[in-house]
Amino acid sequence: MALKTFVKISGITNLSDARYCAGMYVNLIGFALEENSEKFINPDQFKEITGWVSGLEFVGEFENASLENALEILKDYPEITWVEHTRIDDLVALRDAGYQVIYKKDLAEVRHMEIDVATKLKEEGIVFHITSNDDPLTESDIEVISKLSQTCEVILGAGLTAENVEEYTDTLHLKGIVLEGGEEIKPGLKDFDELADILEVLEIED
Repeated sequence: MALKTFVKISGITNLSDARYCAGMYVNLIGFALEENSEKFINPDQFKEITGWVSGLEFVGEFENASLENALEILKDYPEITWVEHTRIDDLVALRDAGYQVIYKKDLAEVRHMEIDVATKLKEEGIVFHITSNDDPLTESDIEVISKLSQTCEVILGAGLTAENVEEYTDTLHLKGIVLEGGEEIKPGLKDFDELADILEVLEIED
C-alpha cells in the first residue's frame, strides 16, 4: 500500500496520530519544537512517540526561533532529518547543516512576489509549504499556487477536502499536501475525521 502523493502531517502530539500516519505510509510527520507553541513536544515526548513508528521521516517545526536557537534545540532531537521554518535565509543555513528544509508561508504574504520567491526556493532546494486563511481557496489563490508550483516544489496545506484533494494534486502540479494532526480524546482513542477521509482517498490499494 502507498499514497498517490507526498504527504506531511504537521503538529503531531500523540502516538495514535503517529502510528496511523506510519500505517498509511505518510512521508513526513512534524513536531512543534518551540516551547511557546500549543503543540510543543519536548525531547522525552518525542522519543516516546517516534520510538514506536517506522517508515517515515520527522520534521522539526519552527515559527519564530532564531537560527542559533533552532540549531541548539535540534541537538536534542537527533532523529529529525527535516526542518520547517518561516525564514528562507535560516533554512539555507539549516540545509547547509545537513537538514532537508521546508519554507512555510501564508499565500497572502507572497501573492505579489510569487515568482521571485519560487525562483529563490528552487535555487536553494527548499520545499514550499503554502498555507492560507481562505477556505475554500479562491480562484485567485488557485492561480497563484499554480504559478508557484511550476517553478518550485509546493506542498499545499490549505483548502483541502476529500472531494478536491486529487484534483488539486493533479491540476496544480503539487509535490504533495500537508494536513494537521489532532488531539487525542483520551490516550489511545482518536477521532481522525477529515484527516483520515483525505488519506483514504489518496490510498493506493495493493
